[in-house]
Amino acid sequence: MRLDKFLKVSRIIKRRTVAKEAGEAGKIMVNSKVAKPSTVLKIGDIVEVNYFKKTIIFKVLSLQPSIRKEEAKEMFEIINIIEN
Repeated sequence: MRLDKFLKVSRIIKRRTVAKEAGEAGKIMVNSKVAKPSTVLKIGDIVEVNYFKKTIIFKVLSLQPSIRKEEAKEMFEIINIIEN
């Protein structure tokens, strides 16, 4: 699954266009490498998102193309949240 779609479906970032812009600005890293919005994620990848005044580091647990809002948190496991 593409990085921008994962961020939207998992509701880490609310809109895919915003996720795409963050990726193009170099604010997202996958496995310690700067990632483009089209980067293909795999289960077990570690993603770091620098979004507004927070850095969220999480591990990808599931890649589902669509999911209910209540179940979206099951797609990832938060490792750390850093307030900038």
